[in-house]
Amino acid sequence: MKRRMLPEWADQWGVMLTWPHADTDWADWLADVERTYFTIAREITRREELLVVAQDEAHAAHIRAGIAANGGDTARVHFRFAPANDTWARDHGPITVEREGELELLDFVFNGWGNKWAADKDNRINRTIRDFFAAPMTHIDLVMEGGALETDGEGTLMTTRRCLLSPERNPHLDEKAIEAELKHWLGAERVLWLDHGAMEGDDTDSHIDTLARFASPDAIVYQACDDREDSHFEELAAMRAELEAFRQADGRPYTLHALPWPQARHDPVTGQRLPATYANFLIINGAVLAPAYDDAADEKAREVLAAAFPGHDIIMIDCLPVIRGFGSLHCITMQIPAAAVGESQ
Repeated sequence: MKRRMLPEWADQWGVMLTWPHADTDWADWLADVERTYFTIAREITRREELLVVAQDEAHAAHIRAGIAANGGDTARVHFRFAPANDTWARDHGPITVEREGELELLDFVFNGWGNKWAADKDNRINRTIRDFFAAPMTHIDLVMEGGALETDGEGTLMTTRRCLLSPERNPHLDEKAIEAELKHWLGAERVLWLDHGAMEGDDTDSHIDTLARFASPDAIVYQACDDREDSHFEELAAMRAELEAFRQADGRPYTLHALPWPQARHDPVTGQRLPATYANFLIINGAVLAPAYDDAADEKAREVLAAAFPGHDIIMIDCLPVIRGFGSLHCITMQIPAAAVGESQ
């Protein structure tokens, strides 16, 4: 029975957030990053449901009060409790596929982006909260992160070799074997591999969701760089050339939407360059939530996304606190398609 990975624009029940807490790496700027989470929660609950993975009842009460104070609809917020190392729900959350007309949640192994960070608790979150979902959940002994996968919903999957062929993820599998796994579990009929696009401050080995995203089966939004003095210029120019060479299944080129390049951002304590990318947006019902960086390019990014997603509200959300954790808005969210959750929730 063939599976099909659902595109992000498929009708959603809601979004999953694993909420930051004092025992995560967010501890030193927890209040700042929570402001971003409260804003995301407000915008989601204006349009759909929200599943929050919290640590305990006291944590949930704090979150509920903050969402209410920031204008969110707490009637649409649902809580489950699970220990968490960190909060990157895109990479430890379940990936939804359709199989014979029914939904199935795939629980891949999450090993902290190739054993870079502790992830033992995060790797158990899906199984801990599986009672929340109506769709069955299948655990798969394969390291795979949601941020590494882009699908058009019609059999084409886009990813990067740096990530999926990383020796710290599935060292026993070569490219051909990885493609076989993607075909079996996600219904990939063909895989578009990117070799370029590495970003400073990114510890995921070039997740595709920081670089290039499907806006529809025939269009790709990608992060461009027009600053020849920037260290990313050559890499992102080479990535653009790869995208220009990609073809749809019927042989036609893709419509490409180039996102503007924000100014360099650095950690205020360590001075490390941070991975500020506009490609790390989230598609929800009727809207696109996109990262903003208090940058002159924020408005241009909104315009590009409005052109790529006609009929959607484009909501820019301050993600400067989030990139201090080396990710952005899409990385901390995981969409949950309609019918994956029972009516009793």
